[in-house]
Formats: sequence, C-alpha cells, structure tokens
Amino acid sequence: MLPEYGPVMQALLGTLFTWVLTALGAALVIFIRGSHRKCLDISLGFAAGVMTAASFWSLLAPAIEMAEQSQTYGDKGQFAFVPVGCGFLLGALFVYGADVLITLLGVHSPNMMLALHSKATRKEKQENNSVRGRTSDEIVHSHTFEDVSNIEEIQHGQWRRMMLLVIAITAHNVPEGLAVGVGFGAIGSTASATFESARNLAIGIGIQNFPEGLAVSLPLHAAGFSLWKSLWYGQLSGMVEPIFGVMGAVAVSVARPVLPYALSFAAGAMIYVVIDDIIPEANTSGNGKLATWGAICGFLIMMTLDVGLG
Repeated sequence: MLPEYGPVMQALLGTLFTWVLTALGAALVIFIRGSHRKCLDISLGFAAGVMTAASFWSLLAPAIEMAEQSQTYGDKGQFAFVPVGCGFLLGALFVYGADVLITLLGVHSPNMMLALHSKATRKEKQENNSVRGRTSDEIVHSHTFEDVSNIEEIQHGQWRRMMLLVIAITAHNVPEGLAVGVGFGAIGSTASATFESARNLAIGIGIQNFPEGLAVSLPLHAAGFSLWKSLWYGQLSGMVEPIFGVMGAVAVSVARPVLPYALSFAAGAMIYVVIDDIIPEANTSGNGKLATWGAICGFLIMMTLDVGLG
C-alpha cells in the first residue's frame, strides 16, 4: 500500500522503518553481553558499505540524471556535474560543521561521547555514594558546604553530558533521515528516481541501522549502564531520522528545481560520515580487515537491492 501514499507520508513510513530496525538492533544487547569489539567493528564496516552503495545508486545517479534532463546545465547536460558537485560539497560541509560544533563542545564522535558519558557517570555515582555514606557528624567536620557544592557540580555535569550526547547522536543520523526523505520526494522526477529506488534506499539504511543500534547499546552496557538504559540510548540514535526524513520530502516536493542539489547533498553528507567517522572508528582496535570485509558485504547487499529489486 505504500506507493498509494504521497511522498511525505512515504518518507515518514520509510524513516519509521529505519528507526524500528535501529531499535531492534539495539535490543540485541539483551542477548549479547560484554564488549564484543570485533562484532562492533564488523557492524561499522557493514554500515559503511551500505551507505556508500546507497549514496551512488539511490542518490547521486538520479541527481546526475535530473541535472542532465533539465536542459539548464548545457544542451547535452555536459555541465550536470555543477549542481551535483555543489550539493555533494554542501552535504559534506554540513556534517563537517556539525562535527566542528561538537568538537568545540568537547566531543569528537557519538561513540566517544557515549564512552565519556558512561565513564563520568560511574565516577559520579562513586562520589555521590562516598558523600551519602558519611554520617552527619562526619559531614559537619569535613566541609559540608564543599560536599554540597560537589553534588551540584556533579548534577550539572550530568545534564551537560546528556545534552552533548543528544547533539552527537542527532548530527550522526541527520544525513540518513534526509537521504530517505529526499529519495521519496524525488519520485517521478527522472526514470531512475522511482518508488523502488527510494524504497531500496530506506531498506538499505534500515539494514545498516540494525548493527548501528547494537554498536551504540553494546558499549554502553559493557561500560556499566543498565540493560534498559543501554537499549534506550541505542534506539534513540535512530529516532531523529523520521523528523528529518519528513523535512527532506517536504523541501523537495515544494522546490523541484533543487532536487539535484538535495539528492547530492544527502549523498555528500553520508559519504563524509563514512570516511570521517565510521571507517576510522572501525579501525581503532586492530580489526581493520574484518571491518573492510564487512564493508564489502554491505556494499554488495545494497547493490543487489538496488539493481535486483529496482
């Protein structure tokens, strides 16, 4: 029944699908315990392969075709690379700007933010317990006001890290939501911008979101978070995608001429995330070869979806 809906509703349903798969992936933390770093690195590599393939077949190829057919960029479309190149660069700059903002706030990636938050939370619990474990006489004789000030500082630090955590996760997942929304909003613009192409993009991002949800929840649980908190933060990483998916579909539905820019913007943002964040993260623990083969498998699966089902 999905083809019968308008592009905005299709984008909403498509990104809700990607969010559900993120939540299901995060739920694997119930069955998989411990750090399992090899599993995480393979998952990251797989996600990189899927996003790379989706960026070309579902986003860049339709963008180039639209620019060529518009007659705006040369009689034969010889300058079709201009809007596609500009959109691609703007998408990369968008994610770069978000990374700069996060770095200025003291964070370098969502995974690092999760690690920082979990370590700080455990330390603060220990400090809180040390204060609460004292008798009233001990507190009176050991700088009561200083202890109260420390508790307030700890609580303030918790709220600050929570806000940074939300910002980091949002910036990491915005490109994926935009890509699905723009894909559905572009349906019918060219021969390659079909419902099947947009659907395959949503399926591909959903597939890569499945291990990505686990890649968030598993380290949290290994670091000492409760099972349900780890699951909550894992599914939270995909919750922003429906919001930006609808925004992307609305934007391209209202302004059709910007479609080549919008599609290539989403592709540029996704490729930047792959190169700058996912691949380096997957190679930090000596599992680079496993991550590479994960990427190859992810690329092949996404290519099969696009070519075989499109």
